[in-house]
Amino acid sequence: MNEQTVRLNNGVDMPALGLGTWPMDDSEAESVVPAAAKAGYRLIDTAENYGNEAGVGKGIRASGVDRAEFFVTTKFNVKWHGVEEVQEGFNERAARLGLDYVDLLLIHWPNPAQGRFVDAWRGMIKLLEAGKVRAIGGSNFKPAHLQQLIDATGVVPQVNQVQLNPRIPRAEERAFHAQHGIVTEAWAPLSRGNDLLADPLLTAIAQRHSKTVAQILLRWQVQQGVIPVPKSSDPGRLAQNIDVFGFSLSEDDMQQIASLDRHGVGAADSDRMGH
Repeated sequence: MNEQTVRLNNGVDMPALGLGTWPMDDSEAESVVPAAAKAGYRLIDTAENYGNEAGVGKGIRASGVDRAEFFVTTKFNVKWHGVEEVQEGFNERAARLGLDYVDLLLIHWPNPAQGRFVDAWRGMIKLLEAGKVRAIGGSNFKPAHLQQLIDATGVVPQVNQVQLNPRIPRAEERAFHAQHGIVTEAWAPLSRGNDLLADPLLTAIAQRHSKTVAQILLRWQVQQGVIPVPKSSDPGRLAQNIDVFGFSLSEDDMQQIASLDRHGVGAADSDRMGH
């Protein structure tokens, strides 16, 4: 294990940075995944709701990289929330990807109003025990949702993927994750619309390190043990985004970046949204 991997609580090693594929369609994913693999990416993040699982799978097969080297994450929608429904949902995900197993399977949103995410979790535990997935977890789960999973089954998620960047640092979620040995993964790590890339404070830090603002943002996350999954289809940015392991931010840098916290403004609320 090294800085470029993070060990999950079940002993599985997960790459410390990956490729996000939303909002790519099948065609774009099919072409971008091989380019990302060439740049060194091995963690590929997709979801049922992205509508690009087939393209991701084709891209993996076209990459020339052995499937076993990839760490493939996908997520399923609310219609599969149930012990048996999850089995069917997984089979559909695997078929669309064209894979025999998935490295990480996530419940995309808890949808607490429906009240079936614990049943979905029980179904995922069965998939884990059967070897169809290597790790399981949540996406957009709040600490209260995660606690319900743990209390009901005794099985702690390996990963929780949440919207996370300096403006939305998810301190409460990360503290809960750390307490329970759950790895934090970040979607929209460069913020929605990439508006953080023009921030003057980040621009100044990037200039001091001779790096891009995106590299500073991703390094800020990686340095805290958070796994970011930035999306890009540009070969140059793909190469830059994964090149964050050869430098470190100072404590002062880290604190300055943390000062961008907007205290919940713009944060997705999984008690009110989901699919």
